Amino acid sequence: MNPVRIGVLGCGRIGRMHAELIAKQVPNAEAAAVYDVVPDTAAALAEELGTRHAAAPEEILKAEDVDAVAICSPTPTHIDLLMAAAEAGKDAFVEKPLALNLADVDRGIAAAEAAGIAVQVGFNRRFDPSHRYVRDRVDAGELGDVHLVRISSRDPEPPPLMYLDESGGIFCDMTIHDFDMIRFITGSEVTEVYATGAVLIDEAIGEVGDLDTAVIVCTHENGAISTIDNSRQAVYGYDQRVEAFGSAGMAASENPLTATAVTRTADGAHAPTLPYFFLERYIPSYLAEWGAFVEMMEGAPSPVTLADGRAPLVIGLAAWKSVREHRPVRIDEIG
Repeated sequence: MNPVRIGVLGCGRIGRMHAELIAKQVPNAEAAAVYDVVPDTAAALAEELGTRHAAAPEEILKAEDVDAVAICSPTPTHIDLLMAAAEAGKDAFVEKPLALNLADVDRGIAAAEAAGIAVQVGFNRRFDPSHRYVRDRVDAGELGDVHLVRISSRDPEPPPLMYLDESGGIFCDMTIHDFDMIRFITGSEVTEVYATGAVLIDEAIGEVGDLDTAVIVCTHENGAISTIDNSRQAVYGYDQRVEAFGSAGMAASENPLTATAVTRTADGAHAPTLPYFFLERYIPSYLAEWGAFVEMMEGAPSPVTLADGRAPLVIGLAAWKSVREHRPVRIDEIG
């Protein structure tokens, strides 16, 4: 079968990573073209990958040798590019979050559904082997009825303040992954959210209206309860753990270490550190994510649908409302 030819829209850190994986490591896929608002960035990446760069998104969207697009540009551009892809009849991969408000998300969903294009949303943690192992144990019934899900999600350092100022804040740029994971692990929608947070790491984060430390409790339709704790600064590395506890047992994912080694002396034992950055931690899941996209292009259903992209944003908006109003917030209050 001919490779799936993918045009990459956005060549920042995430877009560059996706383009490199598509061009070099994803079976049956190729990077057909790249675009970025900074032409020199796109030109340099295109030269590195042996592909072409476009002067405008339309060049990629209208190209006959492009089968699908990867929308990896800044969040405020996602929906307009998704709608343009729908108009062009191009299937799409869209990075999370889809948008920062539900009106934009819903018009993007409507356009994609009307055009009949296939869309996969970029919640890559679903494809992490360790996290998926936990989900598979739940699906197999090995844990019985799921009662509790617990996620610890802690970054090694805060992102730039410029990013935070337009990211939608901690619940929409960071915890949104965890909101997706609790739905994925439990297989049940969230009905209520209670969130609390603080600024404990950098006062400047609070000055742009964000938090750097948070705890969220979510109640699910099936009665399960999920708890999430977030920090924007874990000095020991990139900390990502998921646990599901049920009536018949529990399953948990642990952090991989930078090496499977240990030092033992009279002073005790010492292990290598955690990966420091998400690219080190999640490359296998990004590869699996793109493998699933190729399968979708070959006729399989989307593994992460637009509805899956919408739901975590609703939970994130509910979390912000909960923090600001100091109360539990039902999901149906948001939409």
